[in-house]
Amino acid sequence: MLTSVQTRLGLIAFFSLSVLSGCQLVKLKENKLSSSLHNKTDNILTDQRLSSSSLQLLQLVNENSQSCLQQLDSCILKLRSNETLDEDQVYAAASELYMARALNADRNKPCAQELTLNKSKRDAIKIKACLDQQLSDFDLSLRYSYVYLFKMPQAPESRLFDLRQGQVRTFYNVALSRLITTAHRRFNFNEFPEQLMLGSSMYSINFQHYPALEHAEIEKLRSSYNDHFSGLTAINRQEGIGSEFAVVKKRSDTLSSQSFILDPEQYFKHKPNPNIHPARYLSVSAIAVPSPQSSIADILSAQAPIQIQLYNPNQYKTAEIESRPYTLTANYSAPYGLWLSENKLGQSGYWTLLNKDENLRMPHVFMLEPYQPNKKVIVMIHGLASSPETWISLTNNIMGDSKLREHYQVWQVFYSTNMPIAESRFQINALLKQAFKQVQPNTPSARDAVLIGHSMGGIISRLLVSDADISAQAIPLMNYEQNTQLQRNPIIRERFIFKPLQPISRVIFIAAPHHGTDYADRWFTNLAKKVVVLPLSFLNDVNVHIPNAKNSTAGLVKSGPADLSQKSRFMLLTSNIMPSQSIPYHSIMGNQTKSTDLSQMSDGIVPYTSSHLEGAVSKKVFHGGHSIHESPDAILELRRILRAHLNK
Repeated sequence: MLTSVQTRLGLIAFFSLSVLSGCQLVKLKENKLSSSLHNKTDNILTDQRLSSSSLQLLQLVNENSQSCLQQLDSCILKLRSNETLDEDQVYAAASELYMARALNADRNKPCAQELTLNKSKRDAIKIKACLDQQLSDFDLSLRYSYVYLFKMPQAPESRLFDLRQGQVRTFYNVALSRLITTAHRRFNFNEFPEQLMLGSSMYSINFQHYPALEHAEIEKLRSSYNDHFSGLTAINRQEGIGSEFAVVKKRSDTLSSQSFILDPEQYFKHKPNPNIHPARYLSVSAIAVPSPQSSIADILSAQAPIQIQLYNPNQYKTAEIESRPYTLTANYSAPYGLWLSENKLGQSGYWTLLNKDENLRMPHVFMLEPYQPNKKVIVMIHGLASSPETWISLTNNIMGDSKLREHYQVWQVFYSTNMPIAESRFQINALLKQAFKQVQPNTPSARDAVLIGHSMGGIISRLLVSDADISAQAIPLMNYEQNTQLQRNPIIRERFIFKPLQPISRVIFIAAPHHGTDYADRWFTNLAKKVVVLPLSFLNDVNVHIPNAKNSTAGLVKSGPADLSQKSRFMLLTSNIMPSQSIPYHSIMGNQTKSTDLSQMSDGIVPYTSSHLEGAVSKKVFHGGHSIHESPDAILELRRILRAHLNK
């Protein structure tokens, strides 16, 4: 039997264990996977709060995010003076802290305002002061992140899977991006300066890897990191080191030719053709590196100058930092998307059909990237009532395919589809001949170009690579006025003489009505054709009205839509003209019927019997309508053909 003393001792022991159990500090609790990943990866750029790594470091010196940001320079000094802390982790935290203060300034009214001429002197002083402080913080964030990434004894590749290194690389990329765009706002430079003084930090700009930007006048400079375009199914990027930008160069003083020109080759023989457009919307990558052999102390004290190196990502995949190559950050889609969104090309295609766009009397060719002599050329020609916008999916896929991107550059033709098809072929032929004369001889860009044509553009493409003279058959079909003009202007005969366009060596026809389509003769199409009006300037040169002329007929001059009819004179003259035997060609067609009978298959506008050409190297029929070139199956086939062409 227990004594009273034993009982009391037992009760004391029981209560002691209970109290100790109630004070347990560490308990096992399993978080959701999403929460764990959130805590590991989030930082000031993703969650508007410091990363757990930085917060833990501040705790060790009895600081928190608020107290540290209020006295940031002192806080950083406190971290750096503590010899028990890992040096590289201090640099990482400092980079994030300066980034945090710079981003907080975005919410300040002065930093959010644009520095324009109409600002009062007082407001301008406040805006400049805010932007200067922000630039100083981005500069320090950049410097600390650089030291962490490239100046530590541990090489970056040895900590490849370190989450913290990934965060700091992003701090470096964003700091550089914001430094450049904020400097552009602050100083409003019209071209990249050779040097920039940001507080006590000296920056210089190196154009060695992007000479097209040196002395180029800038219309727009924006970071493309956050750009999203609703019409692009994917933004083709390359993750790496550095920042990505879309730079828009100012238009040249030479205006596009708005009037109709009967003989463009002769007219532009001794002067540049303003309808050949070098790329204005440019993809730019940038890195920032201190002067060689700079010490950590010099970099962090701003004694070491920083050099910003600009790269053309369509030409360079890597950049050298501290004598080692690193993959560059790049955005290949953003400039293209910006070009399409700002120029509203799709809308223009419909207006030109109705003769409402006064700027498209003559065709234009747009080069989508700065000319590269070591890349082959792809030329794309759109169809009826369309524009280069029709090539969005294909162009973006080419940009996303590293092999195609490295070996091809894209040119896109924009023309008025209300013009007679023979006239469009003649004008586009002259335009492309002039464009190819500008490329460097004996380079990949001067040989083995690929021509891709959709719908009406496919017919034009076929005639661009044909060798035929139908002038003897065409001239008798002219009316009195047209024959009169032919006597005055013999160049009109050249509309009916076809020679293969050099250096095209492969053609891809997509949903092309080579033999016409009865769709062009249906009641609603006939109604639309009555609305389509040929440009007066064109008519004045080829079909001028002569008073008192008797028995005048429409002759040979019809609009583009009318030429697509199976019964049209144009189709009767040209439908049997085949590409030159030396040029391989491919056909891609759509079929929206359930039939496999070739006589019944159609994309809804063009029947298989019209789009099919004998002798094609390959022919593919995919389920879909007339816009089959936008389908994934067709795009994969186009990519296959383009890749195979490289091995020619």
